[in-house]
This record gives sequence, structure tokens and C-alpha cells, in this order.
Amino acid sequence: MDAGMSASPLIEARGLSKRFATPARLSDIFGVKRPDVFAVNKVNLSIEAGESVGLLGESGCGKTTTGRLLLKLIDPSEGDVLFDGAPISDLAGDALIAFRQRAQLVFQNPFDALNPRFTIERALAEPLVNTGVDSATHRDRVEKALAQVKLPPLARFEGLFPHQLSGGQLQRIVLARALVLEPAFIVADEPVSMLDVSVRAGVLNVMREVRSSLGLAALYISHDLALVRYVCSRTLVMYLGRIVEEGPTAELLKAPLHPYTRALIQAVPVPRVDQQRAPLPIMGNVSDARGRPKGCGFRERCPLALARCAEEEPQLRPIGAERRVACHIV
Repeated sequence: MDAGMSASPLIEARGLSKRFATPARLSDIFGVKRPDVFAVNKVNLSIEAGESVGLLGESGCGKTTTGRLLLKLIDPSEGDVLFDGAPISDLAGDALIAFRQRAQLVFQNPFDALNPRFTIERALAEPLVNTGVDSATHRDRVEKALAQVKLPPLARFEGLFPHQLSGGQLQRIVLARALVLEPAFIVADEPVSMLDVSVRAGVLNVMREVRSSLGLAALYISHDLALVRYVCSRTLVMYLGRIVEEGPTAELLKAPLHPYTRALIQAVPVPRVDQQRAPLPIMGNVSDARGRPKGCGFRERCPLALARCAEEEPQLRPIGAERRVACHIV
């Protein structure tokens, strides 16, 4: 079975792909068609209720697009997303509103996520208004969410606007705004990357406690190994729109299998004293995502590449009970 190894995961992607047309350029005028960009390419993943999963990779590898596909903020070019066993592709009207209540996004930049003209109270109540929740329950829902993210009662924010709060407070407000709808699944896209190091730990502690106490399924999108190590029980590594490695977070970081994962660990300043495999030097930049490249998409940057890597695309396959890797070398 695919990631998650559950007969009935809360959220599941099957063969998920997303293509974007390359913008028209002068070459197109003369009949030279530029291939589409494959932001996400045949991704299979699943997340169980209450599970915390990391999606790790460099910028431009397709992580954010994957998260938006899972939340139906954009539609796939191919494949399906299932929520509670039912496809979300055809959701509309009341069914789509119900899905929006159960699946929420925690934005990367808290300074951009909130309307600067809305007071904090109005910003927190906005999701409830937009989804038609009974107005009589709004204040109780907001107060409950503020308490969950360890913020003072609403009265402390009366008349305040986003620019009057610190970055750490704003990120907790953004999390509280997602929680007012009492979701079952959240996607947190680089949730602390815009914050000072001094406040990141506090925000991550809150996110971990909230997810655990509420039994939320969560996907943390990040390039930060320290973040996934701290909050995620399982991690997926993405390169060029494809999942190249998956496994329990502690085991994956301690003994990475894919050359790309090994290179990532070398590139990010995290403690490496417990690693069982030597890091590898990564060469060049992220490969071109246009078209469907033959063979392994990482081969041009891989110091261990074989002749086979240029001809045959590696498939994600089991290694032991809980690990999967897409690599001919392993």
C-alpha cells in the first residue's frame, strides 16, 4: 500500500499530477512549442487521522502545489484526492463548504495572511462568516481557538489590527483562524520560516500541542530539517514533483537512503552526529521541470548516478517495513 499504510486514511492522493503551461514567448510565435511544467508528477501519498507528516525538499520542487491540490485550492491535471474515502474533485456548493470546514491551510507569511484593514476579531471570525456558521457561536469559537494557541482572550485584542502584533502573535492568530472551523486536516506551509529564530520554538510547540490534543491530521511543508524532526512522525522527501523517499522521520534523518536526501542533510545546518550514512555533495541547481524527463530526474546532480539512471525512471518501492525509496542505487 502507499504512504500511510492504512486501509482508510483521512487524506489520500492517487497518481496526483499538476501541469502548468509555460508562458508564451517569442519562440512560440515561430511555432516552437515549449513543454508544460510538471510541478507535481504522479504523487501517491496518504495521511491518517491524527498523523503528522512532513513534506521536505528544496524550493521549487512542488511541495506547495501538492498542499494546494490536497486542499482543492487548485485542481489536478491527473489523478485523484480522496478525503474520508470520497473524491474531492467534484465537490461543489454545500459539499465544498463542508470540506473547507474540515481541511484548512496555515499560511507561510502571517503578515500577508491577514487583511490589514480587518481587526483581529474580524479576521478570526471571517472563516465562520464565509462558511455560514451560526453567528451566535462565533465568539465562543474564537475564544476557544485563542485558548488553544495559548493567546489571551479576545478582549485583549479588541480594536487591534495585524500591524500592532508581533510576528509570533500573528502566526498564532493565523493558526487560530484555521482552528475556529474545527478542522480534521491542516496543511502548514513553511509555518515558521518568516519568524525570528527566537520565537520559532514557541510557535512550533503550540502547533505540536494543538495537533496532538485535537487529533488533527497535519501536513507540514518545509525545507527545514529541524522542523520536521521536531513535529513530524513521518516524512516524505520530494524532488522535481515526485516523492523520492519516505519513512519515519527519525529513521529517515538518521539513515537517509536516497542520494538527494543525503545531500539535503549535508546542506542544512542540523546536528549530524547520529547519521549512519555519509552526506553527499549536491551538484548544480534543481533540474528543469518542463516535460517528462527520461530516467531519474536527479541523475544530473547525483555523484552516484549509473548508466541505468539515464534510461529508466526509478519507482518508489518498499525498503523494509516502513521505508520507501525511488532509487536504482539503493
